[in-house]
Amino acid sequence: MDLQLHGHTALITGSSAGIGAAIAGALAAEGCRVVVHGRRESVAADVAAEITATGGQAEVVIGDVTEPGRLPQIVSAAESAGVDIVVANAGPFAEHRWEDATAADWREALDGNVIATAALISALLPGLRRRGWGRVITIGSRASITPLPNMVEYSAAKAAVVNLTVSLAQHLAGSGVTANCVSPGVILTPSLRQMFMDRYPPGTQWSDVEAVLASEYAPNPVGRFGRAEEVADVVTFVASPRAGYLNGAVLRVDGGITGAA
Repeated sequence: MDLQLHGHTALITGSSAGIGAAIAGALAAEGCRVVVHGRRESVAADVAAEITATGGQAEVVIGDVTEPGRLPQIVSAAESAGVDIVVANAGPFAEHRWEDATAADWREALDGNVIATAALISALLPGLRRRGWGRVITIGSRASITPLPNMVEYSAAKAAVVNLTVSLAQHLAGSGVTANCVSPGVILTPSLRQMFMDRYPPGTQWSDVEAVLASEYAPNPVGRFGRAEEVADVVTFVASPRAGYLNGAVLRVDGGITGAA
């Protein structure tokens, strides 16, 4: 299926590693020009270099989305590139329970996941409206629907991300711009894999232990952890002209963990 992404340009915040980097790579592979964003220039540049090495188009913008003073340069780079797809992936997370989550922890979660996301989208909306076509995609979490007791402020912040996305879709009625949220479950990152493998003797194969670990840590009907590429594939479709009738939706990429436990 041709996703018709040639000629489109996407900004993916927090795309110097992990899910964000996978999204940038997937969009570029479909012919979309991408703006890789991160806080460390060398790391973001490596992601962009990997994309261009395989024939894709990529450039880099650096800045912390939670710092208001940095927002104008990120927006300016996006506008200069002609961005018509915005993937708001950046957002901090931390593990806190009600007993130890401080007011500062709550502020950090809300600033990084909600306020920074809303500020970025608001700044880019005029350009999207002028073009008469666009995609805004936020990255939620399964915690937005089933709050995690060890990530209380993060769960609440991601619930707000879902809420603002649905209200944004309504706000953009008739503009040609859609807004959707993709909510991953537990995604296997290098650090997560290493954390688990440290429990086992050297030489243990991941394929031998993943199903057991998934049943303990993230029980879901698929029986394993998700992959960043699987989230990226969903985001890529949602970003495409093929998804024109998909709007105000929350798409769970979590193996069915929501409601399964």
